[in-house]
Amino acid sequence: MTTIAIIGAGSGLGAAVARRFGREGFSVALISRSQERLDALADELRADGVTAEGFAADVRDAASLTTALERADERLGRVEVLQYSPLPAKEYMRPVLETVAADLVGPIEFSVYGAVTAAHQVIPGMRSVGHGSILLINGGSAVRPGPTVTGTSVAFAGLSAYGQLLHDALAPEDIHVGQLIIPFGIGDGEESHSPEALADLIWTMHDERGDFRVYAEPLA
Repeated sequence: MTTIAIIGAGSGLGAAVARRFGREGFSVALISRSQERLDALADELRADGVTAEGFAADVRDAASLTTALERADERLGRVEVLQYSPLPAKEYMRPVLETVAADLVGPIEFSVYGAVTAAHQVIPGMRSVGHGSILLINGGSAVRPGPTVTGTSVAFAGLSAYGQLLHDALAPEDIHVGQLIIPFGIGDGEESHSPEALADLIWTMHDERGDFRVYAEPLA
């Protein structure tokens, strides 16, 4: 069975993407740090007819992330779509003049190392079936650095560079790597900002396999 693994799965965007891909026949592997929350979300999705299971992992712990993806592949089927969208911690968002080198370790491990670990875990399986998608979800600081969110700005820039390089390297193998930039709050009252609308856009990125970077809305 075809599986999407959602790293950073929660009750908002992650749940909406799970339901959107579930309607297309995908099984859903939910990955985040809390097994209890994952189990509750999986129960909700199964009640809606979506095959889903939770696998706890910390993206800053390469071994736990690799194990979660291995278990997802074994229990639900080949991971053919990977969504990397963990929510950065507030402590990663410090003003630039207050940020020292040590403050960048966490955000870089979180956004760059975690994504690289996840990508390398799923790429061989995607190659074995001849296609796949790796979808990176970021805020506006990935393309427009913010002076009060230095850690995420630096880390997202690194992830953006890695994603673009991966896109160029894997495109000839029919493995699409894309980045969605969401320069606004999710679920802020605007219909186009709702988790469901963004989930539709993420499905389109996978289905149509266009350019590397897609904007949910133009940057102001």
